[in-house]
Amino acid sequence: MKYYVLFILFFKATLLAQTQYEFIESDRLGERQLKIQLPRNYIENTDQFYPLIVTLDGDYLFEPVAGNVDFISYWDDMPEAIVVGVNQDKDRAEDLKISDEDYFPIMSGAKFYEFLGAELIPYIVENYRIGNFKVIVGHGQSANFINFFSFKKDPLFQAYIAMSPTLSPYMSDNLAKKFMSIKEPIFYYMSTSDEDYNENRDGIKELDTKLQSIESKTLFYEFENFEGHNHYSLVASAIPEALQHIFKTYRPISRTEYKDNILKLESSPVDYLIEKYDMIESFFGIKKQILLNDFRAINAAINSKENLELFKDLAKLARENYPKSLLFNYYMGRYYEATDNPRKAIKVYQEAFVYDEIDGITIDDLLDQAERLKRENDY
Repeated sequence: MKYYVLFILFFKATLLAQTQYEFIESDRLGERQLKIQLPRNYIENTDQFYPLIVTLDGDYLFEPVAGNVDFISYWDDMPEAIVVGVNQDKDRAEDLKISDEDYFPIMSGAKFYEFLGAELIPYIVENYRIGNFKVIVGHGQSANFINFFSFKKDPLFQAYIAMSPTLSPYMSDNLAKKFMSIKEPIFYYMSTSDEDYNENRDGIKELDTKLQSIESKTLFYEFENFEGHNHYSLVASAIPEALQHIFKTYRPISRTEYKDNILKLESSPVDYLIEKYDMIESFFGIKKQILLNDFRAINAAINSKENLELFKDLAKLARENYPKSLLFNYYMGRYYEATDNPRKAIKVYQEAFVYDEIDGITIDDLLDQAERLKRENDY
């Protein structure tokens, strides 16, 4: 298989994310055009690997997907990702061709399916720093087509964004059966709208009913029925919602997560924080530094539950994530105070002098705490 780059890398005026156009010469399909958006700091971050988002119908879906990925990742609600759009244009009908007998890809459709799995993905993995987490996006007929990849024993993609899928016969039964038996996590997002095509809505509702009934710890399913949108306009609303669903765990702790999840815990909120970041690494292959926002949330939960001994565990996480900062000293001081050990609290507060200030916590703040304890205990 031969590949060559059509245009050199360039920067958009409004987006710092890097976008390039390439032609790929396929043994199965001949020459096909790709659009590729790289993360903003892809060149500088030479050791970082990224999730891959493959977008079918790249002629019109690439830009809204790539734009949302760039925007949402900028605010750290999802990881930076590499977006690849597969232009189909005049080839769409042939690319998505399925059998009238078993309703699986046939002829040119089978070739397109093989092209995506056997040529496109290996090419992208070979030429770009791709992690293990891969997403595929489709709309209408292409949203139906992406489902075929989930039937593999070891699915090539871990997340599916199916916007107003034109579902083929038996697709609902096949998907439900597959998702009931999956052992590895699968994220599945599906959407329709009140003004969508009737034939699409009927199949989507049937599939939604089946997927909603599945009790599984490995299927992360989300369905949305938008109001005031048609088959095409729902795309603009569905893409950001889908990305938020897939990368929900990756997001900083929100007020809703704090109120509905953390404050209702019977177990340690520190353990919750550890599990959250373990899931990020397990799902997305990203070892993410614990955000200061999330430290603040767990700090607030510990205070709310008045289980101040947990500050010792939080201090350990602070030392691991921000070793040059005084965050460890702050939490250990709180722990020693809570366990009636003022001398150790004074010592650890005073030792903060050699560390960097962080998140509004200053050296003077901790030295003041040390002086307060001295006065209160007549030291």
